[in-house]
Amino acid sequence: MVEVQRFKQTMDELGKIGSTDRGMKRLAYSKEEKQATDYFMAQCKAAGLSVRMDAAGNVIARRTGTCPELPAIGIGSHLDTVYEGGKYDGAIGVLAALEIVRDLNDRHIRTTHPIDIFAFACEESARFGFSQIGSKAIAGLIKQKDIARLTDKEGRTIQSIVAERGLELGRLEEAQLQKHALAAFMEMHIEQGPMLEGTNSPIGVVSGIAAPTRFNICVKGHAAHSGSTPMNQRQDALIGAAEITIELEKAARREMEHGTVATVGDIEIAPGAMNVVPGETHLKVDIRSISRTSKDRVVQFLYTFLDHLRATRHLQIDCTLLSDETPVRMDADVIKTFETVCRKKKIGFIRMPSGAGHDTMNMAVLCPVGMIFVPSTGGISHHPDEHTDLQDIMTGIEVLEAAVLERAVIESNTKAGVKQSL
Repeated sequence: MVEVQRFKQTMDELGKIGSTDRGMKRLAYSKEEKQATDYFMAQCKAAGLSVRMDAAGNVIARRTGTCPELPAIGIGSHLDTVYEGGKYDGAIGVLAALEIVRDLNDRHIRTTHPIDIFAFACEESARFGFSQIGSKAIAGLIKQKDIARLTDKEGRTIQSIVAERGLELGRLEEAQLQKHALAAFMEMHIEQGPMLEGTNSPIGVVSGIAAPTRFNICVKGHAAHSGSTPMNQRQDALIGAAEITIELEKAARREMEHGTVATVGDIEIAPGAMNVVPGETHLKVDIRSISRTSKDRVVQFLYTFLDHLRATRHLQIDCTLLSDETPVRMDADVIKTFETVCRKKKIGFIRMPSGAGHDTMNMAVLCPVGMIFVPSTGGISHHPDEHTDLQDIMTGIEVLEAAVLERAVIESNTKAGVKQSL
């Protein structure tokens, strides 16, 4: 069994890096994230792993298998955080992977397949408005030109920021792995929602990961005096934005059986005065689902409704597609492995979708993938109050370790002792 106190100590030490009085701040490619990756790399080396950092800033630590030519079993997550974030999101997945390797070392268990631990770079979109740079580079899903113009909130370019980390954006594509490099990839993560806690389930076996389609919508009307402009002569850009928001919610509610959601997360109003009819609004829209068909229906509804608004309210509406990603289904065999482990160990679980994006969705390009969730207290995530009970984390590690051993294949001369301890 894993050593609870050793895991807790490692978690506590990592949790000090980037800690502020307003939560965690380990932004992608920041000095705080570098301190975290340096700490993690040192812990991996102490566990006897070979460690490297690739051209995208991903850390990859390998435990050699008895048949090193075989494809590796990958496990891991990310160490970067959002602004004012929590210390569990991402981090527990990376440290769970490390603790599994430590436990295998303690029990002198050898596997035929190598085991690779991944600490992915820039999983969060908080700094650059672009998520999962590290895993997308590994999967060959992005090129330098796709991110070359990114800047952070301070206006600093991603080129200058990664250069400070000793990385070259021009070498980004060197991070791509060959498809035969991994036999499977598995990730453990906090749920970031209330379902597990609400159903009193220790484990969520993820069925699929939703992917967003995002828009920037500019609605232009005509600014006018609020007191002297009759209601029937107004071209109110905010009313148009409000109708978009309400009708988009209705469209998503019609698709709830598919887990589809739609959010208007940001609205800017100009000129922004109490006594002026708004002449222009900017909306940022996020539509996501694990069903491509369902998501496409909501997107098509949005386009149709914008045409309706143009005709009925005489507004100028520009709709810019920012991104359109495809939902990813988890591998059926990996799902079955997780569920079989839970049944054998008499650990309760539910099968559930992930509404949030994760690095696992990109790794699906390379190999079969699977993911498990552990509960988030109160469903809270991306917030200083983010918390997951230590016992829930240990349960997740127990399930993940058993699944890894199923895939990594225990070397024959250690099997007898392993069966007694699992």
